[in-house]
Amino acid sequence: MKARFHRRFDDPERGSISVWAATSAVILLMCIGVAVDLSSQVRAQQHAYDIAAQAARTGGEALDATSVDGSYPSLAVGQARAAVDQYLAAAGVTGTMTVTDGTNVRVTVTDTYDPLFLGIVGLHDLTVHGEATARVIRTMGDNPQ
Repeated sequence: MKARFHRRFDDPERGSISVWAATSAVILLMCIGVAVDLSSQVRAQQHAYDIAAQAARTGGEALDATSVDGSYPSLAVGQARAAVDQYLAAAGVTGTMTVTDGTNVRVTVTDTYDPLFLGIVGLHDLTVHGEATARVIRTMGDNPQ
């Protein structure tokens, strides 16, 4: 004889595991999405810092003509600004450059990151910044002066 199981359709426990599993899956996907987007934003911010560092280095290579003859090093500000602007344009970001003391090039980069998962809830174009400074120094042998 075959055993028959009868279920009551008015059972309050019926389907409760499905609601729990669906809720857990949605929460888990949201946590994964936040983790992916935040780590990608950190990576984008590191990329902005790297661009700023390379742009500052590029600007620091634009020396004034009097620096070549061995006198105190100084920057040709116009050439440095043009070199930095060209580097930032090639990298596809915006930024600013300032020169202090005639030897320090400070570059600040602003870029945006468009999140993959957080865009679903309406967060778009997160702004990231990077900032770096390059200093021009004179060296004789291995000794900076």
